[in-house]
Amino acid sequence: TLQQTGLKVMMVGDGLNDAGALAKSDVGLALSEDIAVFTPACDGILEANKLLDLDQYTVAAQKAMRVIQWSLYGSLCYNLIGIGFAVSGRLEPVVAAILMPLSAISVVGFTTIATNYIGKNYRKSSFKNQSPPQN
Repeated sequence: TLQQTGLKVMMVGDGLNDAGALAKSDVGLALSEDIAVFTPACDGILEANKLLDLDQYTVAAQKAMRVIQWSLYGSLCYNLIGIGFAVSGRLEPVVAAILMPLSAISVVGFTTIATNYIGKNYRKSSFKNQSPPQN
């Protein structure tokens, strides 16, 4: 019903008896004690003990999506400028052949560095919220 009204729905379950609901939702997230051996039909798998951090994971995922969007915009601008130079005849084919891989490398590099930065900030903030272990 929520999806029919245009809302996005996330289903969180164990992936066993609710596999249909996980598949039908916009985002299906299965919880597991051992993520290495559990492969349900869903969009993501989260360790069960990390469920309370779900909001932080969601924020990190949104930030990562923005990084990917910025990477695509940057690549589009880079390529439009390159096409302009190539069509006007001011760009040698050899130079274009060198610049195209550099474009891909720069996009991958920017995305990797930015998402690693987001991940490091997430780890720092998640450790701040944890209490020290009790003996």
